[in-house]
Amino acid sequence: MLVLASVTAAYLALHGMPQNNMKVFAKSEDEIVLRVCNWEEYIDTGDWDEEERIALDNGVEIFGEKPLYEDFEDWYFETYGRRVRVEYSCFGTNEDLYNQLNLGDTYDLVCPSEYMIMKLMAEGRLEPYSDTFYDKNNECNYYVNNVSPYIYNVMNTNEINGERWGKYAAGYMWGITGVLYNPEQVSLEEASSWKIFADERLKRQVALKDNVRDSYFAALGILKADLLTDEEFRSAPDYTKRLEDEMNDTSQETIDEAQALLEQLMGNIYSLETDSGKADMVSGKIVADYQWSGDAVYAMDQADEDDFELCFSVPKEGANLWFDGWVMLKDGIYDSADSEKQKHAAEAFVNFISRPESAVRNMYYVGYTSSIAGTQGDDTIFEYINWCYGAEDSEQDTIAYPLGYFFSGDSEDERYVITASPKQVDRQLYAQYPPEETLKRTVVMRYFNEETSKAINRMWINVRCFDIRDVPAAIWLAVIAVLLLIVFLCYNTGNRYRKFAEYGRNGG
Repeated sequence: MLVLASVTAAYLALHGMPQNNMKVFAKSEDEIVLRVCNWEEYIDTGDWDEEERIALDNGVEIFGEKPLYEDFEDWYFETYGRRVRVEYSCFGTNEDLYNQLNLGDTYDLVCPSEYMIMKLMAEGRLEPYSDTFYDKNNECNYYVNNVSPYIYNVMNTNEINGERWGKYAAGYMWGITGVLYNPEQVSLEEASSWKIFADERLKRQVALKDNVRDSYFAALGILKADLLTDEEFRSAPDYTKRLEDEMNDTSQETIDEAQALLEQLMGNIYSLETDSGKADMVSGKIVADYQWSGDAVYAMDQADEDDFELCFSVPKEGANLWFDGWVMLKDGIYDSADSEKQKHAAEAFVNFISRPESAVRNMYYVGYTSSIAGTQGDDTIFEYINWCYGAEDSEQDTIAYPLGYFFSGDSEDERYVITASPKQVDRQLYAQYPPEETLKRTVVMRYFNEETSKAINRMWINVRCFDIRDVPAAIWLAVIAVLLLIVFLCYNTGNRYRKFAEYGRNGG
């Protein structure tokens, strides 16, 4: 204990007291167990090869040796003088996570998507972030000091039941939905509309997502295409609000129309997919795929390795803006022996993975876009984007790609302009950081309440599965006739067998 006290005193002499008004915990044997549940393959697990080391122009080197959550354990002890052990687990879908919670699984920190965050908020199951978490004067509060102004605005201008998302959620990854396409088989004009999935020219060459929310969104884009692309509609002062309302239309009439359309599309698409679409695009099985931006980047990267080009487009009707965020669960935080310490560790975890170096590691490993932008004094993330997509010095044909809206909140900020190849206008850079103009036609798809969920899920079951009620009466009559014929033939065959057997017993 004397040795530990000496180490703690030395640390404080060098670094001062932590600025979050939380005391330094000196008893290393008093360990916090932090239960974290995240998407599969959604955090850097380390074990990088030496050739993967990233050397940026600002002098920063990025290298993943251990999993980030193990690095957090070391950082937390160095920073706060207390041991924390992360129990890290994964889920496959938002619905899987929700079912796990309802079955009694206990976590302190989870990372669902926006609609599940809204659902958990509405159900009162989330613990709000503390005021100290948003204190910009605390240098250890990496999230609030590094989150993109664009993401921060999205999180704090959207509400559910009168409460800001940002009160309960911290952004992790974000992106949009769009169309991943083969430019040799599909034109940009075709890929710039959700109608591509109804195009009979591409029969059995396109794929939709095997989940009701994404496919329903695409169906709305087709059903409402004329309205959504009308110039009067798009130039209205309240365009964003009107677009959001239209793309969240869950009236029974619209649900019925969407079902009819999706049933029609089932005859035109190659498949409903969750993860196979990327490989199907790279292999050439399909020429267009409904895709999340991060997975689109992965597919384009894979195709590049095979000297095969894929592109990404955001439909003109509108697209889905999504994000995954870290939320604390009341059941987990208050299940611990000391909820204050548990909450502090959970918030510290969010802060640690919001450091620019952590964000770069996660983007490199996951392929999705971090909500973290960095501070004015730290351009690590911008330099990483430039490292990924900036034009080579030898390239003469280049474009200026402004990213000020994301990094500083000022779209005209000259400090955040990427000099890129013109090809990046509809490829990886475009998918990861869509231009501000493109983002104006993106909206968040809200969560469905219980009544709407039942109607939507019933619709999806009808689309995905064989609905016995849809069988025409003539078909039923034909089936019944066949069954009666079979019964008749079986009866006659059995009757003849019995007569033959009786004839044999009588010595015939």
